[in-house]
Amino acid sequence: MREDVQAVLEQIRPALQADGGDVELVDIKDGVVHLRLIGACNGCPMSAMTLKMGIERILKEKVPEVTKVVSV
Repeated sequence: MREDVQAVLEQIRPALQADGGDVELVDIKDGVVHLRLIGACNGCPMSAMTLKMGIERILKEKVPEVTKVVSV
């Protein structure tokens, strides 16, 4: 599953980098993906929406084993 999640993050990454941010996969435990938003994404007021409405939605769609995405 880690490889699948990493592949999806590689697809998402250019959009985040275009805004000066990035995402780092920290861990996966029991279907919960732990991510670190870095760069401009860290502390951005829209980061929670990016995480839930963007990254989590896409990961759940492309990797059915993913149940939740959390920021660390």
